[in-house]
Amino acid sequence: MHVATLAAILKVPVRKLEALEEDRYDLLSDAVFVRGLASSVCRTLKIDPQPVLERLPQTAQPRLVPEREPINEPFRAPSDGPGPGLLDQVSKPVVLTVAVLLLGALVLVFLPMLQSGYQAVADANRSSDPVMPPPGAAATAPGTPVVVESVPAVPSVPSQPAPGSAPVTGAAAPAPVPAAPTTAAPVAPAAAPAATPAAPVAAPALPAASGPINARGIVVFRTRAQSWVQVTDATGTTVLRKLMEPGESAGASGALPLSVTIGSVEATEVQVRGKPYNLAPVSKDNVARFEVK
Repeated sequence: MHVATLAAILKVPVRKLEALEEDRYDLLSDAVFVRGLASSVCRTLKIDPQPVLERLPQTAQPRLVPEREPINEPFRAPSDGPGPGLLDQVSKPVVLTVAVLLLGALVLVFLPMLQSGYQAVADANRSSDPVMPPPGAAATAPGTPVVVESVPAVPSVPSQPAPGSAPVTGAAAPAPVPAAPTTAAPVAPAAAPAATPAAPVAAPALPAASGPINARGIVVFRTRAQSWVQVTDATGTTVLRKLMEPGESAGASGALPLSVTIGSVEATEVQVRGKPYNLAPVSKDNVARFEVK
């Protein structure tokens, strides 16, 4: 069979068959190609390929040897560049969505707490600001001696001891002769007695406090002069805030404990659950603050 015909059958260039025939293995690809081409020629010519393959160069048999690095060793080519950083991971849409949801949940949890805290601070500021009325109350305090001046009708008090001591009345009978001069003289000392009743001004509060106050509530108030009152319940709600006029009554109830602020202690009577409440231990500078539990 001609070489050209054999090359056409095997579909290889003629020069490769000629190189195989002349043992020019350097013109062929490698030993594997040489042995494969020789086997194909033998099958086409219907001859035994074994003697021919034994004369061809043998290929190196592969050997299994341990690798220098384990197969699970991470591999990174120099062209891969640096690995993903923290900023790249955070900038992913999924991470951003989760962060926004967490932030919204925190806002929903803590916003009511912040609002209640601000409300408590605002209520505390409002409760401390109205303490200004005490100057008005102080203005009335000096006015109370004026009431004492009007009370010189109290000289009737000496008239009370008069019946208590009948002999003294007998001695007083001759006194009417100098009555005109003596009445003029005691007018000047009247200022001194006026000072003495000024101290027991609180005394009239005792009989007034013993009487019931015409108001309903856990804590009730009654004023003898102008006074300012504020009551706040446990939820921070102001249940009573009022500038009370003389003789006025008011009451308040709410969630316990109730925080009470009174702007003029001297002019205010307090009853808690129907019993008089002593403001002296909880007052300072004519302002009282206490809690009803």
